[in-house]
Amino acid sequence: MQGSANLNVMVKAARSAGRSLAKDFREVENLQVSSKGAGDFVSRADIAAERIIREILGEARPSYGWIGEESGEEAGKDPTRHWIVDPLDGTTNFLHGMPHWAISIALEHKGEVTAAVVFDPAKDEMFVAERGQGTWLNSQRLRVSNRHRMIESVFETGLPFADRAHLPVMLREASRLLPMTAGVRQFGAAALGLAYVAAGRYEGFWERDLRPWDVAAGILLVREAGGFVDGIVANTDPLVTGDILAANSGIYEAFSKVIRTA
Repeated sequence: MQGSANLNVMVKAARSAGRSLAKDFREVENLQVSSKGAGDFVSRADIAAERIIREILGEARPSYGWIGEESGEEAGKDPTRHWIVDPLDGTTNFLHGMPHWAISIALEHKGEVTAAVVFDPAKDEMFVAERGQGTWLNSQRLRVSNRHRMIESVFETGLPFADRAHLPVMLREASRLLPMTAGVRQFGAAALGLAYVAAGRYEGFWERDLRPWDVAAGILLVREAGGFVDGIVANTDPLVTGDILAANSGIYEAFSKVIRTA
């Protein structure tokens, strides 16, 4: 894919942060970790990766605003554009030595995500999308799967952990969905879950109580690959509500009905 200047600098930032994270991942047992609450940790690697991303994006586009997991929200001189960044999606996987985590970078312009990068350094998979230009994995164009039977379909979700809310409702949703499907997975990295829907590896994904940096890039990946994304409550914005439902076109109607009526 011949990306725009913005997308190219996003890819550069993701690869640079990925090299730093990959080095720390090899030494994960030596990382100093501070707790942000049960099951939700932040590491020095996470903070260092965000610093790398901010430096590269800030040098290229100093007027853009910033929304990040570790450093919060900052307005830029250009009020219409924001970077939305998760420097390490799947922190718990990372800290437990499981190679399923990613860097997520999105560019939002006037309320719409216009460019997206989700980079999985452990597998060297770079998912990218720009509005109107499709979704790509490395140099391969992606499309959502063409499965249309629930019993042949695989889904992913993220169940709440520790003392977080929504556990009863998500267990109810999963218990209704499981008997109808080929399986439901939980791998602990929402950005990659959405990227896998875009790649046709899953037919659908849903989760509650996420943050903009968890889903912003993934939303565009799915849509540009031909999939559908909405809130769990119909016609709501996942970037605002934190509740998301995504699927291919053949499964979306049946899948959304199951989740919304659970």
